[in-house]
Amino acid sequence: MTSPAEKWMRDYNEASKLADDINSMVSEASTLPPTGPQTQRHFSATRRKISILNNKLDSLGKFLAELPSMQTLTGKEMNRRNDLLANLNTKVNQMANTLNSYSTAYRDRLLGPDTKSDDVMKRASNMDNSGLVVFQRQVMKEQDDDLEKLEETVISTKHIALAVNEELNLHTRLLGGLDDHLEATSSRLQRIQRKLGILNKNTKGGCCCSILVVVLIVILVLVAFALIKYL
Repeated sequence: MTSPAEKWMRDYNEASKLADDINSMVSEASTLPPTGPQTQRHFSATRRKISILNNKLDSLGKFLAELPSMQTLTGKEMNRRNDLLANLNTKVNQMANTLNSYSTAYRDRLLGPDTKSDDVMKRASNMDNSGLVVFQRQVMKEQDDDLEKLEETVISTKHIALAVNEELNLHTRLLGGLDDHLEATSSRLQRIQRKLGILNKNTKGGCCCSILVVVLIVILVLVAFALIKYL
């Protein structure tokens, strides 16, 4: 049967392993692009794990305070466990601050500097450890909300860009078809001009003959009219 002291150490080791996972995720955050769904999901997942770890540490702290009443431990062992828990709390706070700094830096690149940061630091300067944990969670939630809104804006802008691109492609296809029609019409006009040129050359040579024929017809009509009149 597992003793309370052994259970505490097992829970602590699980929390320590989770802290190592979070530390790897925080390190990976520095290599992500400043925007995009991948970045948003990574920051949200890391913050969720930090929140879970903070809850585990709270439980470990309460468990450790009640442990002497469940099982006899030496003062040295209690101090060692308190130091382990304090060091892990410090590590989590450092990771959360590092993640927040990455998040703030990415947001500043997109939206410009955030003037609320100084106010946040002032508000946090007078808080104790428990107050800092609550305040930290509140700030992380606000940052998550800001990033979600930013992601919605980016996605909306992407959809608008895709629609504009589709419209431009349609106009390009229409202009391409118009160019084809213009080329076909130009070719027809050139063929008609060539045929008219040939016809014009042919009619110039027979123009005099046509005039003589008309004159002869007129003379014949006049002669016939004179014969009818005088006979």
